[in-house]
Order: sequence, then structure tokens, then C-alpha cells
Amino acid sequence: MSGLAIGDALGRPVEGMSAQKIRENYGSVQDFLLLSPGGSDDTEYALLTASAILEYGLDITADQFADFWKEKVCTQTAAFLGAGFSEMSAIDNLRRGLAPPQSGQHTHAWSDGLAMRVAPIGIVAAGNLPLAISMTTADGSVSHSGEGIWSGLAVAAAISVAMNGGSAQESFAGALQSVPQDSWTYRALVKVQKVIAEGEGKTTPDLVDLLLHDVAVEDYYYADLAPEAVSLALAAVLYGAGDFVKTLLFAVNLGRDADTIAAMAGAVGGALVGYEAIPDSWRRAIVSVKGSCLEFAAGLNPVEVAEQLVALKESK
Repeated sequence: MSGLAIGDALGRPVEGMSAQKIRENYGSVQDFLLLSPGGSDDTEYALLTASAILEYGLDITADQFADFWKEKVCTQTAAFLGAGFSEMSAIDNLRRGLAPPQSGQHTHAWSDGLAMRVAPIGIVAAGNLPLAISMTTADGSVSHSGEGIWSGLAVAAAISVAMNGGSAQESFAGALQSVPQDSWTYRALVKVQKVIAEGEGKTTPDLVDLLLHDVAVEDYYYADLAPEAVSLALAAVLYGAGDFVKTLLFAVNLGRDADTIAAMAGAVGGALVGYEAIPDSWRRAIVSVKGSCLEFAAGLNPVEVAEQLVALKESK
């Protein structure tokens, strides 16, 4: 959760920029660009999933996730600042009385909105891929279907393996084995794995460009395509090889859906190294959220919530 919040804060100022534009404006992003860094919808939706799990436990069902959304999210009257199309479509479907999986069946169901919020599942399902898969599928069916869920499985699985002491390579392998082979997500993961494996001797900008060439859909209007964003985030995990800072900076400088890519890479990277390995100067971004997207989350702190999730896991 800490790594997710840091990645969200690092990437938020360059969200929507191309890698080339980032280079033109900043050379490369090496630290927070804002004096008061903080997260966005990525962190708050992860706190939504975490709060639902803490409410219902590890055997939480899709209907219970939906009930939590209806209680905490669908009742909100203020604007959902920064919310994605997939989440807004799901909220609309839930308000109209649809239930999972129908609530997650809409025209933006392939977004990275599930993958960005599954870090809590990886924590409570540490070392238990079947549990990570079942919980992610339950959560995902509220707002996503198809590639949107499969990409979420990849991130949850990677965190599950990392939380159990796995390496970056092992976490990536866990992601790959949790995704249907006949899927866009799987093919994108295989592509980025090949680029990183063959990348020795290449400069970081060259690697970034190769990855974007292979998996980015640059002629589509939005950069929140889950197979693209998740494969790029996990490419950053492979590139970082257990170095949290290296992982996060690579992820941010990919551009595109930079806050979400960095949030997912940070979630896995943080699980690999643990809280104490995160630089002190970056921990200042882990603050209680404002509830700017999800009002119910105002005041929740990612570190405190992560500790509650660990306690829940250890109590079982």
C-alpha cells in the first residue's frame, strides 16, 4: 500500500504525458514534482477494496463488494474527481439496480481501474494465489470484465508472490501463470518480458521506447487500457529487480497512465522490499487521503490500513 501511494504521487503530475514529452519537459522524473505530493483515485480505490475486505473478511463475495460500493460510493453526491470511466459506469449500473457480474459489463470494462486497486488483496492473500485470484475476480466483477479482470489478476498475483518472499522474477512469473494464455494481457506480458530480458546494454530511454512500441496503443484516445498499463508496470518490476527506487522511476518515466502504472509498480515493488527499504524522503507522500475522489476515504492512511490487512491475514 505504501509503494502504491508513492507511485501514485510520483506519477500524478505526468499522467497523460508521453515518454517523449516527459523527456522534453523534465529530462526524466527523479523525484516528486509537487511540493506537497499526494495520491489520487488510485490510492483511494485501493483503500475502498481494503475497507471492504476489513469489513467482510477473506471470504468476501462479489455481492458483498457490491454492497460496500453501494453503501460507501453510490451514495456520494459530490463529484468523483479523477475517477475513471469504468468506475463511473459501474457506479451507474449499481445505482440502477444491476449486480455483479452485470454491473461490470460495460464499454470500458477493460480499463486498469481494477488492477490499480488490488494491492490489499495481494497483502491478505500473501503466498496464496488461488485466494488472490478468487478475491480479485469477486472485486473485479463489480466494475470490470474480461481483460480488466485478467489484468487485475496479474497485479494481485505478483503482490501475493512478493509478499511471500518471492523475487521480482518470481512475482512476474506468478502474474503470468494467473492470466489466461489466450488473452491480450498475457500476450502483452510476454512481450515486455522479452524486451527486458534482451535489454542488457540498452539505455533506459531506449528500453522505454521499445516497450511502448510493443504494447502501447498510442492511437487510442486514452491510456488506461489494462493490458498496456499492467504489462508496463510489471516490466518496471522486472527492470528494477528488487530495487524500489529504480522500479518506480522507470515506471513513472514510461508516461501514458503514469500515476496508475507507477502505483501498480510501486505496489509490487513495495511488497518485494518492505516499508523499511523505502527512502525516508519518499515516505512523506504516504499521507492520509483527502477523499477528493471517494469521500468516504477521507482520513484513511495507507500505512495504517496495510497494518490492519496484515493483522487480518495473520489472524487466519
